[in-house]
Order: sequence, then structure tokens, then C-alpha cells
Amino acid sequence: MTDYNYLITELVNYGVQNGLVDAADRIYTVNRLLETLGLEEYTEPSEVISPREISLILEDFINLQGDLTNAQKDLFDTKLMGVLTPPPSNVIRRFEELRSVSSKQATDWYYDFSKKTNYIRTDRIAKDIKWKTSTPYGEMDITINLSKPEKDPRDIAAAGKAKSTSYPKCLLCTENEGYAGTLSHPARQNHRIIPIELGGDPYFLQYSPYVYYNEHCIILNKEHIPMVINRSTFIKLLSFVEQFPHYTAGSNADLPIVGGSILSHDHFQGGSYTFPMARAGYLNTFTIPGFEDITAGIVNWPMSVIRLTGKDSIRIADLADRILAKWRAYTDESAFIFAETDGIPHNTITPIARINNGGDFELDLVLRNNITTDEFPLGVYHPHQEYHHLKKENIGLIEVMGLAILPARLKTELADLAEAIDSGADISGSSHETWAKEKIIPRLGEKDTLDIIKEEVGIAFSKILECAGVYKDKDAFMRFVETISI
Repeated sequence: MTDYNYLITELVNYGVQNGLVDAADRIYTVNRLLETLGLEEYTEPSEVISPREISLILEDFINLQGDLTNAQKDLFDTKLMGVLTPPPSNVIRRFEELRSVSSKQATDWYYDFSKKTNYIRTDRIAKDIKWKTSTPYGEMDITINLSKPEKDPRDIAAAGKAKSTSYPKCLLCTENEGYAGTLSHPARQNHRIIPIELGGDPYFLQYSPYVYYNEHCIILNKEHIPMVINRSTFIKLLSFVEQFPHYTAGSNADLPIVGGSILSHDHFQGGSYTFPMARAGYLNTFTIPGFEDITAGIVNWPMSVIRLTGKDSIRIADLADRILAKWRAYTDESAFIFAETDGIPHNTITPIARINNGGDFELDLVLRNNITTDEFPLGVYHPHQEYHHLKKENIGLIEVMGLAILPARLKTELADLAEAIDSGADISGSSHETWAKEKIIPRLGEKDTLDIIKEEVGIAFSKILECAGVYKDKDAFMRFVETISI
């Protein structure tokens, strides 16, 4: 078994090699690690130690600790990485130095830094299963997410007995930076955030530790205030992509069912990734009187999207605000669109901003409605029951844009389904039975069975997005568009 002397030396060497620790700070860092580990002595090994991947080093440290739960492992190894991670002021200073040259250079460095500190756990993200599927709307991106560790029953039991705390208030609050964590709240000693300004308000830039796509970033409000979609939201999203033109940025909607998982803290998501929706063209375009300088149109997409394109971000924000106001108040019973029922509002928008290849601002406005009925208690514009065997969760910002984030259970379920079909086993009782008999079995022989299943998952995802789309026909959509000019 590798001993502490070896591992401490290897970890410090890793820090020096990757620019986290200055060579002049070696002994200081060794002593900090001794303190963290509760050790009193250290003898530097005589051999030269070349550091391995950080996940392997930390795994060996964990193995010396005995039987730890998944949460305890994460708390422990993050604490070690916190010793190596430079203080926020150093990180901000370096980011701003690079940003003065190029915003892309700054984010390239910051993203790489976030991986080197193990805040972004690349070994876990590599486990995610990804593929693309052709659909009538273009290629969809499909992911089975395996990067979030499973909850250990011991952690669940211990968290239930632990004293509740309101610090930090949520997973997005700035107070997470450097926080030691608990069994129910992740450790963040290796977490660093970058201050930016949007629309005159203080925000912070960070990366998602789960990275659902390349450079998946989160832009969070300095204050713990609720999500809201308004003119200021549009201005801030457009301001962000103006400052970081190589990134896209969007916001989850501000109502339950059609919103994100954290509605209590104002935030956006972005990254260096071309989503399928961004590649989709117009079904038709139209002109809004008074906004002739802006190209507007309905996007060829399974959800209901109005795209605005122009050179003036304020003009785009003004038109987007008008569309939002019209949509919030809009009812069309024949299309089952209700602005409110019993005083509860239903209409809102999921906005996404980018700089297109021509250098113009582009703002996609996805019309959302969260009404429920007895037939659809989870939402009329939500994945319908026939697709719950694949996905039952809300359709948030990332999936709106064409990237499916499917539950980890599907890794095993889809592989087992393929094996059962190939062997001629009875699939009665499987949650996928009806779908398999209708979509998979008739296609047997075309290609490998698992490949057929994955292709049909992608097609089903496009159908799920159709479920979430508020308009099923162009005429009904155009009735709303006509109201924008009034």
C-alpha cells in the first residue's frame, strides 16, 4: 500500500506541475496537508515521483481512510484539494490579466484550472454516455448522465439526523466558495468564482461541476434572490454574450414545472457549445412594426420558439420584453393556452442568447406554459406518460436547446433490453415493453439492436420536446404572433 509520505509528495508535485502551488510554497503546502490529515511527521521519499492523474492520487488517499461513504469520500478529497487551490484573489487576478487580452483566453484558462483543482471531476464526467440522433428537426444530442455519485443509504440516514442549517442558503450562493460541506451539502474548498457585471448588477461566473456540455458555466447573481424573466433578464443575457462572444447564455423559466431545479436563486447557464436549436433555421420570418431593424421568425423546432436577430442588443431586449408581456397575458382556448387559472399564472419564456456566425445578436424566446389537468397532472406541456419510461423530469433550459439529460438507470435498462430482445427473452413487464414492441422489434436486423434502441431514444426525445411545445400547429402560433404588433 502506498504510504502517506509518498502520496503527500505526489500531491504536492501535482500542484506544482499544474500551476496550483508555487515551488517556493512546497514545504508550506506539505505542512498544510499534514495538518489536514492529522499527521505529525513527514519524510520526503528519495525517489523522484511523477504525479499521476489526480483522481488516482486521491483514490489512494481515500483507501487509507477505511470504509467511507460516497459523501464522506467527496468531503475528504475536496478538503485535500482545497489545500492546493490558490485563494480567490489570485484566481481573479489571473483571469482579469488574461481577459484584458481575450475573454476566450480567460475562460480557457479558468476552465482548465477548474479541472486541475478537481472541482470538475473529469474522471466521473468521462463515464457519461453520449450520442447523436437524426430527427426531423436536425441532430439531437443525447446524454445518459453518470457523473453524479449515487447516494449511500448511510449518508441519507446521517443527513436526516443532522442539524439543519441555512448557510449557504443554496448550492448557488457565493458563500459556497471555500465551504467545507456537510453530508447533505457538497464541499467546495476547491471552488473559485469570478466576479462579472451584467446590466449594472454584480454576478459571478463559475463552471458546473457536472459539465453536461463543453465549458458548461453558471452565471449567478451575487444576491440570493428568486429567478425572474423580464426585460432586465434579456439585457443581462445579451450583455454576457457580448462580453464572452464565444459562449451562449440562457435562463430557465421562472415558473414551476417549466423552470429549473433551483428557482430560489437568480442564475443563468451558458458555455462553449453549439446546441441543436442554434443550428435550426426559420420556418418563417415576420416583421414587427417599429422593429424593422430586427429579423423575427418562428424556428423549425419541436418547441415553440421565436428568434430575434439584430445588431442592437437594447432593441432586441425591448422587442423581447413586448413579446413577453403579450405572452404573459395571452389566452387562446382553442389551442389550450391559458394565461392563468384561478389567479395562478401559467405563461412564461425560456430565453437563450448568442452571437451568431455573422456577428449579430440572436435571442431565442421559447414560449412555455405550466398548466396541469387531471389527465396531465405533471403538466400538459411536459413529457407525456408514454415517454416516462425514458424521462419523467421537467424539460429545462439545456433540454429545450436539444441536449437530452437522461437518468443513469437507462445505462443498464437499455443494455438489458437489447440483450433480452437479441436472446428472444420475454420482455413482458418491462417499463419499455410497449415502446420496444412498437419501435425497436420491427427494426431488428437494420443494425445492432442497441444502436437501434439508442436511435429510437433520440427520436423519442424529439417527441418529448414536442410534448413540451405549446403550439402543435403553425396557424395557432401565428395567431399569437399577430398580437405582438397590436
